[in-house]
Amino acid sequence: MLEKNLIEDVLRAVLKHGGDFSEIFFEKRYSNRMEMKDGKVEWVTSGETTGVGIRGFLGTKSVYAYTNDLSRSNLLEVAKRVGEALGETKKEDLVFNFDVSKRKEKHFVLYYPKDVKKSEKVLVMRRAYDAAKNHSTLIKQVVVNYWEYDQEILVVNSEGTWAEDRRVRTRLMVSAVAEKDGTLESGFYGPGAGMGFEFFDRIDVEEVGRRAARIAARMVEAEPAPAGRMTVVIANGFGGVIFHEAVGHALEATTVAKGASVFAGKLGQKVAAECVSAVDDATIPNGWGSANVDDEGTPTQRTPLIDKGVLVGYLVDKLGERRMGMKSTGSGRRQDYTFPPTSRMSNTFILPGDYHPEEIISATDYGLYAKSMGGGSVNPTTGEFNFAVQEAYLIEKGRITKPVRGATLIGKGYEIIQKIDMVGNDLAREQGMCGSFSGSVPADVGQPTIRVREIVVGGRSR
Repeated sequence: MLEKNLIEDVLRAVLKHGGDFSEIFFEKRYSNRMEMKDGKVEWVTSGETTGVGIRGFLGTKSVYAYTNDLSRSNLLEVAKRVGEALGETKKEDLVFNFDVSKRKEKHFVLYYPKDVKKSEKVLVMRRAYDAAKNHSTLIKQVVVNYWEYDQEILVVNSEGTWAEDRRVRTRLMVSAVAEKDGTLESGFYGPGAGMGFEFFDRIDVEEVGRRAARIAARMVEAEPAPAGRMTVVIANGFGGVIFHEAVGHALEATTVAKGASVFAGKLGQKVAAECVSAVDDATIPNGWGSANVDDEGTPTQRTPLIDKGVLVGYLVDKLGERRMGMKSTGSGRRQDYTFPPTSRMSNTFILPGDYHPEEIISATDYGLYAKSMGGGSVNPTTGEFNFAVQEAYLIEKGRITKPVRGATLIGKGYEIIQKIDMVGNDLAREQGMCGSFSGSVPADVGQPTIRVREIVVGGRSR
């Protein structure tokens, strides 16, 4: 970590040359990635990165610079340039009173990445690979990815914040491809957590492989999905990616403060069905998107977003705090020191309702059961989305019947959450990477089983 007197001089250098707020972000990270294909480890990438980001504000104007040269002369020069880019306000001989409070650790780790041999990690990959490859003769290819990192950060600013954190994350990802009569279909499953190697004592490694293979094998034998407007039941877990992408991003200060969100100016208004409540919670112990403090040094929290259909909160970072006149919710996140932070989701999910999943299915005469969601695209300004369904089935007369492939869900996020009419009691969260202005960050998505009474399904015309 950097020495205190150097940190103070860097903060002063920004304010001396311009700006009314300065911040320094130090990061040291160890990262390890491995890929297994056709039963062999194809590549391993490991290494450490260290760097510093320096940021300044003048009102709502922000300037950010970063460097991996941590020499005193370079850091002071970078700070000077940030201040000069802001201009106008100049402060001399500042004395800082830092609130150096002891970190309240919520995310305990037993086995750090460097403490476990790579050979043990390869054995985990092999278990997942074998389970996927042996699931069905239709499986033609399996790729297993293992990813972990250990990140230490220090955030200090001119307002007195002095915060440290250490984040360890581990993830196992399996992709399987099935082939039949020249048709190819894929399946994917990638659980992760804010844990070390002990994560693999908490999950069924073989089931990770089997699940990816099962999706691919079932879908390659499925009929093409029907198209048109219909009732859709979306399963728990990764089904929450639609809320994340089509609604969650529109609740971030990054878009709300600019008036570029469909939810701007709607606090206290009904924006969803009464059965819909949702939160963002970065305090979940060892959650994939959790942390003790955000990347601006603000303690993380559980932030209510929608309460019984009413919009009750936004996700706010420090710049959003200035632009919106609202207190930060501890939502400032960044990929690493090469990105300035901005308001981001952490673990975002729809809260459980009153129905058993079986009740939701039995109450549906005809529709689509989206058991597992895939990738998609979203316009964050309008909320328009288009998502592929990785694994889907028809619902006929209250029963799940045959598998169908090639289905897509098309709509607008703010309209879909108004059409949810049943919410299950089976909340589950799954893991992904969320990309935005401040890079790619780990984020949980989640929901219980929900029913949307009408949504456009892309597929084969009936």
